[in-house]
Amino acid sequence: MITIFCAFFSLLTCVSGVTVVTQSPLITVRKGEQAKLDCNLGTVTDKSARWYKQTPGGVPQYMLRFYHDWSSVEYGSGFSAPKFTSTHSSKSDYSLIINNVDVDDFAVYYCKTWDSSVLPLESETVESFCTSEDVTCITVVFGQGTKLNVIDFPLTPPVLTLLSPSTEALKESKATLVCLAEDISVALVHVTWSVNGRSVTDGVWSSPTEKQQDKTFKMSSYLTVESSDWMDNADFSCEVSVGSKFTKKSISVSQC
Repeated sequence: MITIFCAFFSLLTCVSGVTVVTQSPLITVRKGEQAKLDCNLGTVTDKSARWYKQTPGGVPQYMLRFYHDWSSVEYGSGFSAPKFTSTHSSKSDYSLIINNVDVDDFAVYYCKTWDSSVLPLESETVESFCTSEDVTCITVVFGQGTKLNVIDFPLTPPVLTLLSPSTEALKESKATLVCLAEDISVALVHVTWSVNGRSVTDGVWSSPTEKQQDKTFKMSSYLTVESSDWMDNADFSCEVSVGSKFTKKSISVSQC
């Protein structure tokens, strides 16, 4: 038997018509509180939701899985009740509950499910297991992850600087805008770029946060666009959020 395996979070295999697993991008809670991380399995209603924890620089750890027909949660090594549990509000809506959160819970949490209704092609956030004998595939789909910040101090909005493309860069077909975020009070942030009020993800790359001597963090995010889009006087915006606090900056060629 030959088995084809797409590595964890790799781009080696994708699928056509695969369900989309949706998670909130960022949650910030105070130390000692309860964190509730939601996951929607899309069109999948007959499979369990499985959760993984990944600390910065670490490998994903299997935490637990839960199915709406089960009476109890199945746990991975090192995870147990009452600290960790899972609930559901429908056959496709699940939640990971972390009680009495501590700084060790600071991580990115990924939700995963199975979708057997599609054929293997190409996608992101997918593992695919197929046999050459019967061409039966199990498509494993991941959400994009929820960043969990744990704080014991008041949050403050980050300070942003939005830089336009350089004159030299505009001579090429592509141009890059830079969003510098400083005085960030937590290590995990959520960055959103928009053009004329519409959110964009193509051409976006964001660096990890970097801790400073004053214990704040800084990071950079980049948006690469067609030079003609910039010269057409479109409005470009960068927003960086940390929990309920955020800062948004906008720029266009007419402002430069």
